[in-house]
Amino acid sequence: MPTSVSLPALGESVTEGTVTRWLKQVGDTVAVDEPLLEVSTDKVDTEIPSPVAGTVLEIKAAEDETVEVGAELAVIGDAGESSGTPAAPAQEAPAQEAAAEQAQAAPAQEAPAQAEAPAQEAPAETAAPRAEAAPSSNGSGTSVTLPALGESVTEGTVTRWLKQVGDAVAVDEPLLEVSTDKVDTEIPSPIAGTLLEIKVAEDETVGVGAELAVVGAAGSAPSSAPAPEKPAEPKQEAPAAQAPTPARQQAPAAAPARAPQTAPTQAPKAPQSAPPAQAPAASSNGSSSEGPNYVTPLVRKLAGENGVDLGSVQGTGVGGRIRKQDVLAAAEAKKAAASAAAAAPAAAASPAPAAAKAVPVSPLRGTTEKMSRIRKAIASHMVNSLHVSAQLTTVVEVDVTEIAKLRQAKKAEFEAREGVKLSFLPFFAQAAVDALKQYPKLNASIDSEKDEVTYHAAEHLGIAVDAEKGLMVPVVHNAGDLNIAGLAKKIADLADRTRNNKVLPDEMAGGTFTITNTGSRGALFDTPILNQPQVGMLGTGAVVKRPVVITHPELGETIAIRQMVYLALTYDHRLVDGADAARYLTAVKTRLEEAQFDV
Repeated sequence: MPTSVSLPALGESVTEGTVTRWLKQVGDTVAVDEPLLEVSTDKVDTEIPSPVAGTVLEIKAAEDETVEVGAELAVIGDAGESSGTPAAPAQEAPAQEAAAEQAQAAPAQEAPAQAEAPAQEAPAETAAPRAEAAPSSNGSGTSVTLPALGESVTEGTVTRWLKQVGDAVAVDEPLLEVSTDKVDTEIPSPIAGTLLEIKVAEDETVGVGAELAVVGAAGSAPSSAPAPEKPAEPKQEAPAAQAPTPARQQAPAAAPARAPQTAPTQAPKAPQSAPPAQAPAASSNGSSSEGPNYVTPLVRKLAGENGVDLGSVQGTGVGGRIRKQDVLAAAEAKKAAASAAAAAPAAAASPAPAAAKAVPVSPLRGTTEKMSRIRKAIASHMVNSLHVSAQLTTVVEVDVTEIAKLRQAKKAEFEAREGVKLSFLPFFAQAAVDALKQYPKLNASIDSEKDEVTYHAAEHLGIAVDAEKGLMVPVVHNAGDLNIAGLAKKIADLADRTRNNKVLPDEMAGGTFTITNTGSRGALFDTPILNQPQVGMLGTGAVVKRPVVITHPELGETIAIRQMVYLALTYDHRLVDGADAARYLTAVKTRLEEAQFDV
């Protein structure tokens, strides 16, 4: 019996989602909990798994289509079973619009012999990777297209083919590497089989949805056109030796062309001969075009932002290619060198003017772009928060010198034991959570429609994370049950997975109080905007050394250098009064200055 797959609730206040990419197509088999598609909301990007094992009978929502929570996305059933919808063939086309010719060929499944003939003729017409009659136009192969690789990404550059024509590939095995202005990634094979044709050469830029390659069923390559036709192409080897430039331009076609010279019917030898043909190409690229002049847009952007000269960077990628890790390492080395130069008395006079000239210029300067969906959602939430609640911010100054001493004494041992660095944030988090247990008014939410206030029985701590696509707030559930080590590991894990789009929908929902660590970027304090329907948010500023007046047991009042921090509490004045906010902040301040933490 067919089973419907619907869009689940993906987080608090999330009412709709956008289908960004289908991972399975009509006719594909799926296992229980195997991902079917990717969905993006204003809070999280996630995969929707199959609730049952079976075959995809029908796709109900096309890519880039926005649907509401509970809407039907697909139908799963037994192979050959009807989905129960008369319009099923019409629904199949939108799901495969990236390969329109393949959809038109669906009725031709009754005549596989006729469908196979054009596939054998296509490679005979041309030996170039861009054959007009692609095998994907009939039943002999599956088209591999460039998927949507992120919001606002419209194109990508093929940086390296990991497989060559004739190579065997498994399901989800990487076929090639693609670079965009946001991310470098690998494109996997949608099916198991043999790589029949490469459509896009290395270093070529194509739009989202463009056909990259054709993969056929295992064993289909030797019996179809590529194997019989390749022996008739030994002429390609002579031009390759005489004219290196054209040979390099047709690298995807040249590698498979050499393989069949030994024996056209021995398909297993094709993958063995392809790597030697590719090795010199990679070596020559590494010396001529994969050096400082050959970098992805993301790497070039990082270099500009950090003032790194790509000509001085030694690449650690394939063929000496410069990767983003190389640029970040060079930036850190540059900062260390600048600090060392500033510390040297002899060099302190002259390097200062030279350092002032290197001002990185953002590539966004002077440009205009549409707001991303997540940016629009953040803007809407912030404006709505200010309209809904009466927000006020109270600030206190805290002496964290004792915590700094404790942290300095324990941080090496802590990192070796727990696997994460010991920052000030876990101390702030535990002090904030402990104070919430004393003052539950700050750990509450207001339902304006029902005129009700809920004082939560657990402390679910939201942590504001500065991600590439915008401010995200994953939640440390039951933070009141964790110690310093537990909070440090959970915060580090959530922040890392949020920045890498691996956070789960449930981890983005259910927060009752939020901390925003603006001090991590050097700010002394700010006035946070509440994350509705919460009534409290704590902003932690930068920890700085300042001269302050202290009371010494022997010297009395004296001036000393202390490590100080500002804590800013924004609260909803509809529920929390100024005295309530002051009492809460005083409890946090006392807890931090006593520095009685189990590290």
